[in-house]
Amino acid sequence: MACKIIGIDPGLASTGWGVIDAAGNRLRHVEHGIIETGPEMPHGSRLVAIYDGVKGVIEKHRPDEAAIETLYFARNVTSALTVSEARGVVLLALEQAGLPVFEARPDDIKKAVVGFGRAEKAQVQEMVRILLALDQPPKPDHAADALGVAICAANNRRVRQP
Repeated sequence: MACKIIGIDPGLASTGWGVIDAAGNRLRHVEHGIIETGPEMPHGSRLVAIYDGVKGVIEKHRPDEAAIETLYFARNVTSALTVSEARGVVLLALEQAGLPVFEARPDDIKKAVVGFGRAEKAQVQEMVRILLALDQPPKPDHAADALGVAICAANNRRVRQP
């Protein structure tokens, strides 16, 4: 049975999104992009823009499921806090749309796409290109990551179903 999956890579400055169709072992690219907010915008307005952008993508594509990258705590705590806020408004939009949400860690996404949990961004982009039969690696990085999240969810979906 075919399933349309929206993948999200949350971020305050740039939230990546990607939509794929998954049917058995076949994956098909639908569309991808980013929701950008500028540092000149008030913080709350940036979060509203992310929420509205995700809601718009959901309304346009009507996905069956959603997938989102879990928060990766690196060394920059301030960055982690703003990403968690962006992630919160994305989760709100997904919940309000009634979508089941699959969450994946960055290393699990890399394993699902490349086969190696410490893969470089360029490797992920190239494998996303190959798996979705795209002419060029998807750009920008956040959109490619979002497509990777959706691919990871599609792979996991096949494992969960009998």
